[in-house]
Amino acid sequence: MAESAVSYLIQYLATLLVEEALSLKRVDREVREIRDELESIRSFLRDADARQDTDEGLKTWLKQVREVAYNVEDVLDEFMLGLAQEQHGTQGCFNFLPRLIKRLKVRHQIASSIRDIKTQIHKIAERKDAYALTRIEQGGSSYNNITDSWYDRRLDALFIEEADLVGIDAPKRQLMGWLVNRDLRLSTISVVGMGGLGKTTLVKKVYDSQQVKKSFETYAWITVSQSFKEDDILRSMIKQFLEANKDPSPQGVDAMTQVELIQVLRSYLQNKRYVLVLDDVWGTHVWNLIRNGLPNSECGSRVMITTRKGDVASSSCVRLSDHIYNLQPLHPREAWSLFCKKTFYSHDENSCPPELEKLSQCFVDKCRGLPLAIVTLGSLLSIKDKTYVEWEMIHRSLRSELENDDNLRSMMKILLLSLNDLPYYLKSCFLYLSIFPEDYAIKRMKLIRLWIAEGFVERNECRSMEEVAESYLNALIARNLVLVARQKYGKVITCRIHDLVREIIISKSGEEHFFASLVEQNTLPSNRIRRLSSCNGGENFSKYGGFSRLRSLFIFGVDRLPNNPTITSFSSLRLLKVVHLENVTMEIFPDDLTGLLHLRYLSLENTKIKKLPSSLGKLKNLETLNLKGTFVHELPVEILELECLRHLLVYRYRRTRFHVPFTDVDGIKVPAGMGSLRSLQKLAYIEAESGIIRELQNLTQLRKLGIIKLRVEDGNDLCTSIEKMNHLHSFSVTSMDEDEVLDLHYIFHPLLPLQHLYLRGRLEKLPEWIALLRNLVAIRLRCSRLRDDPLKALQSLPNLADLTLWRAYDGEELCCEGRGYPRLKLLRLVELRGLKKVRVEKGAMSCLEDLRIRCCEELVEVPLWIEHLTNLKNLFLVDMSEDFLKGLRKDGVEELVDSIQHIPLIRCFDTHKGTRWDLL
Repeated sequence: MAESAVSYLIQYLATLLVEEALSLKRVDREVREIRDELESIRSFLRDADARQDTDEGLKTWLKQVREVAYNVEDVLDEFMLGLAQEQHGTQGCFNFLPRLIKRLKVRHQIASSIRDIKTQIHKIAERKDAYALTRIEQGGSSYNNITDSWYDRRLDALFIEEADLVGIDAPKRQLMGWLVNRDLRLSTISVVGMGGLGKTTLVKKVYDSQQVKKSFETYAWITVSQSFKEDDILRSMIKQFLEANKDPSPQGVDAMTQVELIQVLRSYLQNKRYVLVLDDVWGTHVWNLIRNGLPNSECGSRVMITTRKGDVASSSCVRLSDHIYNLQPLHPREAWSLFCKKTFYSHDENSCPPELEKLSQCFVDKCRGLPLAIVTLGSLLSIKDKTYVEWEMIHRSLRSELENDDNLRSMMKILLLSLNDLPYYLKSCFLYLSIFPEDYAIKRMKLIRLWIAEGFVERNECRSMEEVAESYLNALIARNLVLVARQKYGKVITCRIHDLVREIIISKSGEEHFFASLVEQNTLPSNRIRRLSSCNGGENFSKYGGFSRLRSLFIFGVDRLPNNPTITSFSSLRLLKVVHLENVTMEIFPDDLTGLLHLRYLSLENTKIKKLPSSLGKLKNLETLNLKGTFVHELPVEILELECLRHLLVYRYRRTRFHVPFTDVDGIKVPAGMGSLRSLQKLAYIEAESGIIRELQNLTQLRKLGIIKLRVEDGNDLCTSIEKMNHLHSFSVTSMDEDEVLDLHYIFHPLLPLQHLYLRGRLEKLPEWIALLRNLVAIRLRCSRLRDDPLKALQSLPNLADLTLWRAYDGEELCCEGRGYPRLKLLRLVELRGLKKVRVEKGAMSCLEDLRIRCCEELVEVPLWIEHLTNLKNLFLVDMSEDFLKGLRKDGVEELVDSIQHIPLIRCFDTHKGTRWDLL
């Protein structure tokens, strides 16, 4: 983590120097020297980060590096704050002398601080050279020197008795089937999953089976890990393959070059049916090396790879005959069975004493199906007294146990191998996930905006900051460090981390002053902490002192802000960049928030705030303003001063259970001049006014735009504006009322990036440009009152996955021709009052999984074409006619009609009676 702190600081220094923000020649020169010194230190840091667990002196040195990086950041932030306050200071000749004296004093202080820090860095650099020399004398990479006492415990996975395993049968059968099938092509099988999931154990059981050994002429198992040496891997492969056939090793193999080793390997394996296991592969370069030595002689040879990283699996499985097996956590029943085996030494799932059942279930839930965690935690509990008091204490102090118990500490370090392997720019992003409460659904875009606000995301000339941040998230998911909680049509909606991984990174975050939680902290957090959160209210804030170095404050779901000026007097937290107040019961905007001139992210989501102050314009660095769910109805004109604003979220949904009004979202009035906020990427939802609509053409960086109360006369201007938005991904527009026409026929250049389109209002005729949106994923038409069949008009859209027609068509028949809607997964037909027939030809909607029909009262026959939808999983029928519901069964008996018998779930609703029932 020291590498992350230093790398962030180097970027910060570079930005200030380029912008000449320091404006002091003497300071400028010394800051450049500090930056150069830090650059030389950074080259040593990643190696040092990996070694710190085995070298207390090195750990202390890294702490000093991290602290000096934080100190430089603090000094620079204070200086920039002083400059900003000068610019906002009172003007006038009578105030000139006091302001000049204050300015000189501030600059003298920063110059003095910079000199002190420069001296500290020189001393740190000298110690770095000493550590580097020690490493050269000891020889080898840092990864080779990681303590064997815990690292080699992973060998246990190779020697577990199969009787002690659970949940292995199905994956073992699948892998065996791929290994011994009759396909003669060389194929690769990658088993991928997070650390501790049991990949090595599973593959070892497959590899050791008699069926596999009989099916191949020779075989080899290579444990790669992070410490591999290329030539050693090739030599080991040669020796194992020859030993399996009891052939002698070639003379001089230990002295061969890499090219010679590859030639020997290829020559020996030529025309042989072999199986090779590469266990614990961390990089794609391993496979790129080894595949050169593997001939494809059409003998049915196989390569199996275990890895934590999705990119390794993908790069090794590129042929049609290759396979990727994503190993999943244990099913809850299997997890409980394994826990009982390890804790109570019993195969009986009922062996847990009744008084410990609830706590036992808590431990199992905490492990989230991770076998390594269940085995390790179960082994710890097995040697403890089987009393509620003893177990409850362990449950409360689990984070402390992780640090002190040898077995748990070994497990923690195995899981932390993935953290140590991360590039520096991902380490801070990953630790940041510990900020959110347990079981919190972390929204993708919220996380991305927070990472950007914190300065974790590096600038890229070819991509936006949001796109770079999303690539970071995808990289963490590919490494199985972040788990996808919910996704839609291939896009991550929410994510989470494993509970035990969260415990580990909370501990790591506290140790490095990265983050502390007032709820989960067992000891008082240091006043040097950078980020702080609470999710249980304000009663425990009074115990804590000042946090002058705080950069981020998170308060989740409390009834009120804590009555503690240390935390909620924002004027004392001068350096804050992020303020996240979610679901807090507060009605008045805190005045001192606008004094936080470094603030980049402000979320007041689901608070009861009704008005924003005019002083909001002071927040010159603000990038995200989240007012979702508040009662703010109008933005002050000072919003136009926020030139860095990228995301403006200002809307409130009206919550209704069944009846949905024409406009179910409250937007906001914005002042004239919004076109000056050229950095905006998200603007939703704003009330349409003629001047505002014309100004939108200046917002060419918009990715998402939401407009309500559009008038027919503004349609032309809106079309002109959105044609200039070359990055627009999501567009939502609602007319003034249900009878107001949405005149959107004036777009002549397809909006190619558009993925989501929501139109609410009268169209009568579908605009021609919509059928050309080849990247469109979702479209919802409501109250369109179209005369022509929209189902037929949109059927050629190649990527459409979600289609809703809500009071959108006045005709009697909908038709979809063969091969239409090749990727559609969800179809909603709602309140199509005149609809009598829906016809879908065979071959159309082949991927449809979810069909929902509501209030189509004239539709009285069950469509026969449903039987062609072999992937259909859900059929929801809401407020349909009695004749339609009767038609679901054969001649009034319990048996369903043939066309719908294959659907797993058929659910009917009657919203008038408030009832629902499933058809079995």
